[in-house]
Amino acid sequence: MPNAIFTVSALTRLLRESLEEAFPDVWVEGEVSNLRVPQSGHCYFTLKDEGAQIRAVFFRNASRLLRFELLDGLAVIARGRVSVYAPRGEYQIVVEYLEPKGIGALQLAFEQLKERLAREGLFDPERKRPLPMLPRRVGIVTSPTGAALRDMLQILERRYANLEILIYPVPVQGASAAPAIAQAVAELGERGDLDVLIVGRGGGSLEDLWAFNEEIVARAIAACSVPVISAVGHETDFTIADFVADLRAPTPSAAAELVIGRKEDLAATVATQRQRLALAFRRRFEGWRLRLQGEMRALPDVGRALDRFRQRLDELQERLAEAPGRRFAQLRERLATRRGRLEYQSPRARLERLRLALGEMRKGIRMAVTQRLRLARKEWEGVSLRLDALSPLAVLARGYSITRRVPSQAVVRDASEVSPGEEVAICLHRGGLRCEVKQRSQEADAV
Repeated sequence: MPNAIFTVSALTRLLRESLEEAFPDVWVEGEVSNLRVPQSGHCYFTLKDEGAQIRAVFFRNASRLLRFELLDGLAVIARGRVSVYAPRGEYQIVVEYLEPKGIGALQLAFEQLKERLAREGLFDPERKRPLPMLPRRVGIVTSPTGAALRDMLQILERRYANLEILIYPVPVQGASAAPAIAQAVAELGERGDLDVLIVGRGGGSLEDLWAFNEEIVARAIAACSVPVISAVGHETDFTIADFVADLRAPTPSAAAELVIGRKEDLAATVATQRQRLALAFRRRFEGWRLRLQGEMRALPDVGRALDRFRQRLDELQERLAEAPGRRFAQLRERLATRRGRLEYQSPRARLERLRLALGEMRKGIRMAVTQRLRLARKEWEGVSLRLDALSPLAVLARGYSITRRVPSQAVVRDASEVSPGEEVAICLHRGGLRCEVKQRSQEADAV
């Protein structure tokens, strides 16, 4: 319709329909700027790069699933559809999915929350509370079906059978996990009869452990009146809960060991006191025996009874003498075990292991460099051959020549460019000629 006259609204509607039909699903990479989030909860911003920009809108029903905080200057990749906002006559992208460029959304959300809570002081060492010397009742917040709970219960039962354990079952992954964990920590902290609280689960991916990176869980742990041990995942896994808790355990099993680890010190003290008591008793008993022997001399008529008593006394004395020997053998065996562990962790042993690893790395680097040089040499030889084949000198060597006008040195490509009587310079494979044009022809073989 070349002569049709459109209203502004009609033309805008046609343009919008054309754009939405042509670009129903596009991915756009750019930098966020001019971010606005009004009370409606919708996000309005501009995506830009070095050469252009486009307006974008991220409606609340889609942006509420965003795990990280959208900020100006953040490089992102957006997925959506192209549309036209009729009141301003501007085209825009309606974003349906957004992720940060170069870093995962979960990792970015983790770093943002970690930085914000650190500024508030939730990670300060001064907030950390010591664990009780020998707890009587321990609370555990974890999944009731996970292997982590079974491992912790086995260790606690083996080390301290009289320990009372209160288990608060919660989901440890999924959308409902974080609120459930926060509620469990709050309720157990309000009981007033717990000495320590373990919060954790077994290993998994970043997504599996994400409930322990939620702000609601971090603040519940920080507000808990009971010392909290965070035991999430494996030794290499770190969560926000680890930084807020009073103590981080590398694994759930390690958390169970930390809860009653101080009991070993108490057992060692008890063993020392037992030895001192046995020595004092033996000395006192020896005094009684000597006194009894003196009395025996004054009472010869009771010799048989005293013989039986003496035999019983010798038997008890032998048993008392054997007890320290057995205890010493146990201590010597434990000392040998710990000495072996200490030697394995000694700087010399670690340096030797590092030296062997460094040798293997050097060997691998040397082989990689040799292979790379070999490949580079082959590439260079191939490039050299191709350059020789494309060289103008190689063309001249096959009998061709280059003719230039004198004195402009312009290359002559057509006989009509020169006239009879003009001078031309001819470049050959070896040397050149200065010639005068006698005759010209448009046919290559007519002269």
